[in-house]
Amino acid sequence: MSFINSLLNYFNGSSDTEKSNRIAQTFNTLKRQNRKALIPFVTAGDPNPQVTVPLMHQLVHSGADIIELGIPFSDPMADGPTIQRSSERALKHHVSLNDVLNMVSEFRQTDSDTPVVLMGYANPVEAMGYEFFAARAKQCGVDGILIVDYPPEESEKWVECLDQQGIDAIFLLSPTTPQQRIEQVAKMARGYVYYVSLKGVTGASHLDLQDVSNMLAMLRQYISLPIGVGFGIRDGATAKAVAGLADAVVVGSRIIEEIEKSTEAEILDKVGHLLNTLRKAIDEN
Repeated sequence: MSFINSLLNYFNGSSDTEKSNRIAQTFNTLKRQNRKALIPFVTAGDPNPQVTVPLMHQLVHSGADIIELGIPFSDPMADGPTIQRSSERALKHHVSLNDVLNMVSEFRQTDSDTPVVLMGYANPVEAMGYEFFAARAKQCGVDGILIVDYPPEESEKWVECLDQQGIDAIFLLSPTTPQQRIEQVAKMARGYVYYVSLKGVTGASHLDLQDVSNMLAMLRQYISLPIGVGFGIRDGATAKAVAGLADAVVVGSRIIEEIEKSTEAEILDKVGHLLNTLRKAIDEN
């Protein structure tokens, strides 16, 4: 065990063999109930840092099974204009990676059950140092981490580092992912796999459900983990249709849009209403 791990585990009262299993428990429970996971995405610090933790609790209250919490970044290349703007709003408040981890820690003070997955880009992680970041993430109660620009071909040490902390390494797949990379992700992914249902950036539209169905059938030949589908899910009808195919429905840009057009006083109610609508639609399957 490294000195960093030893120090953090000393203060946290945990061992390096302790494994987080909230994500697996959530999917196992849902499977027994014949239900699908709803995974909302919000950017930490959007529209300001004081809103994030109450919003996370509102997401859970309104039907979220897992929360994806975005790490603000100045050049989010996989994200469309809507989520880019959410990062810009957060960065105006100087929200750092350390701030995001503190938000998760605050959330954990009253919610010890809901899995939290951090989603972001390599630069802030590299700046902090990924061993220290992973240890801090574990200490704060993070269950999974998805770093968009960590390709599986170069992520062996990263996955080992997360494994040591009991944190799931989440990976993306897309309609254009070659078979060799699918096989690599099948070996390295933990928790669940995030299938990007469209070519392009977040917030795109024109979701072809038949294409999604065909791709999921192919991916399941290699991947035994649950598969969540995101990009292009904007309403209850689409969420219901995707839930009929996938193990989880991931919704990001549509939620950010609701935040963007709401006053700060309205955000919790407006986002809660949207998520309730999606939850009811998904549960109709």
